[in-house]
Amino acid sequence: MMSDTATRVAFRLRVRPELLDEYLRRHDPIWPEMLREIAASGRRGYSIFHAGGGELIGVYETGDDRASQAYLAASEVAARWEAEMARFFVDQEGRADQDAETLPEIFHLETQLHALDGDA
Repeated sequence: MMSDTATRVAFRLRVRPELLDEYLRRHDPIWPEMLREIAASGRRGYSIFHAGGGELIGVYETGDDRASQAYLAASEVAARWEAEMARFFVDQEGRADQDAETLPEIFHLETQLHALDGDA
């Protein structure tokens, strides 16, 4: 279980439907050095889900999302990966790892359970 200081981030990207199969192949598996960069950036529990029609929902947890973003922004490996991936995305300005649309969190089970336990 994550500590109470973890930040949970969800994001949305859209892949061009005609490129979806290739996008999926590129993630099974991704480059080993990119896996290591994601972990080194402080991201944990990182998953990407396909919601259908090329819409992707990603989630991860981190202790400091700004530091994670900065680490990846400065990473040569991440820059190469994002350059390879750029053609897959619809309506994406800049690098997907830096500029994906983030989604607001409206419910988190552990946070609410912790609040209940604190009331006892």
